[in-house]
Amino acid sequence: MKKRIFYISILVFGLLANSCNDYLDEELVTDVSADTYYNTEGGFQDAVNATYSLLKPFYGQEAGFAMTTFGTDIWTNGSDGGHKFFNFYDTSLNASSAYVTLAWETWYRGINQANGVINRSADVTMDEAEKNVRIAEARFLRALYYFQIVTTYGDAHLSLDETLDVEVTANKTPQAEIYAQAIVPDLEFAIANLPEEQSDYGRATKPAAEFLLGKALLTRGYTGFSESNDASRAETLFSNVINDYGFSLLPNFASLFDISNQINNEVIFVISNSKEQVDSGIDTYGHRGHLYFLMEYDVRRGMTRDIANGRPWRRHRPTEFMLTLWDRTIDSRYDSSFKHVWYANKEEPATEADPSTGEPARAALAIGDTAIYIPGPMRNDLWPQSRQDSKPYIVITDDEYTEVLFPSLNKWIDPTRPDRQKEQGQRDFILMRLADAYLLRAEAKLQQNNPAGAADDINVIRERAAVPGQEAAIQIAAADVNLDFLLDERARELAGEGWRWWDLARTGKLVERVTQYNPQGAPNIKEYHTVRPIPQNQIDRTVGGYPQNPGYPQ
Repeated sequence: MKKRIFYISILVFGLLANSCNDYLDEELVTDVSADTYYNTEGGFQDAVNATYSLLKPFYGQEAGFAMTTFGTDIWTNGSDGGHKFFNFYDTSLNASSAYVTLAWETWYRGINQANGVINRSADVTMDEAEKNVRIAEARFLRALYYFQIVTTYGDAHLSLDETLDVEVTANKTPQAEIYAQAIVPDLEFAIANLPEEQSDYGRATKPAAEFLLGKALLTRGYTGFSESNDASRAETLFSNVINDYGFSLLPNFASLFDISNQINNEVIFVISNSKEQVDSGIDTYGHRGHLYFLMEYDVRRGMTRDIANGRPWRRHRPTEFMLTLWDRTIDSRYDSSFKHVWYANKEEPATEADPSTGEPARAALAIGDTAIYIPGPMRNDLWPQSRQDSKPYIVITDDEYTEVLFPSLNKWIDPTRPDRQKEQGQRDFILMRLADAYLLRAEAKLQQNNPAGAADDINVIRERAAVPGQEAAIQIAAADVNLDFLLDERARELAGEGWRWWDLARTGKLVERVTQYNPQGAPNIKEYHTVRPIPQNQIDRTVGGYPQNPGYPQ
């Protein structure tokens, strides 16, 4: 069993360049200076671990899911939650949004943390080979934080030096320069210096760095400042990940989300969570995805909230469009990704028909009986009202979906939580997995006008997803492949995994597909929504102000 890396939750270096000191609320180690603890080997190792920890406030949290799931073609809002403006694209999506601010500040804290590791490494005495690996990890993480910044906010502040004091000046550097000065060279260094595997599960590796550089080059390929070989380099990097390190697709798509099978051959890079740390409260983040994609099952007949079925916060529900994407006769991924049956966890007596509401008579329910059944999309013809009324349980067909009753994603359900109210879960957050490498390589091939090669990669994923006996029927041809098909395939494979808004924004498809498929977002979305607003805190703290992104109020 691999040993998990335990992230240090304290921020060990100074303030990020361009902000104030009022949001640093972590407990700092006492009597620490630039010349003492963090220049020792132990301090240096802790500093590297702390750089990883700044991935946690976004990924697997409501901020991350709100900013990457809402306002897309495949997800819309449920009934609850205060961040629906990410779906509506209304005037509440502005520079004062808490999550817009959280992401910016957290990622820049990660950048400054990485800068400190890199800048101070020369003064640390330790095994040089190990130190070089840790520097490579810090540069990998700095590249990741900068990649998140530019793909979320566009042009942004660039600094490669650690900041210890409050700074009130900041630059707004073009994305092209951030790619050229930070993202690409940092990842090239990481590839050259990281090992293929690490004994601590969750540390960066060479294949993770190749994956991230491939994705960065692929993303740059859609911009006006791309380099001519970005797509071909990306293809080569994804090929390395696919072919060189022993990764393999799990035979069964559903087993990817088996909580007892988290460390497996398909995973390339994760944000690691420890059940012991999560349950004890040492880790205050964990993975909270189990909260956000569940319908309100717990007030229905025969049901009460429990650990196995999850705590339903009703944040994200599928759009009608998303539910049309799977051909369930040949593709198993809808049935593997969504929950269909809720079994009674409390007894219910038989009921009489109620003519005033149209509710039919229902037979009694015993614990373990079916209480709720969602047959899923395009099954209405099998479930006319007369058949529904004949059952002791509730049947919800797709013409009956609401903001509280809808197909519930089951990828993140966590039945290992110690009680039914626990918000933090123990799942790792998967940032990179092999199936995504195939789909991204297909995209790189498509950028090079190679739809046949793209179809080959997509077919690898589709064959794994096939209903038994339908492996031939699920295959596609080169003529089927274009960017829209590829985005549809990414939805079928990666629904709810935290990439959709970025996928649409980077490919230039956000406005088009939200307008076409998301009725809640369509009336307000504009071209400027392909980047988020610069946080108001950043503007206010910068002498002379800081330029707001076009379209948003200054």
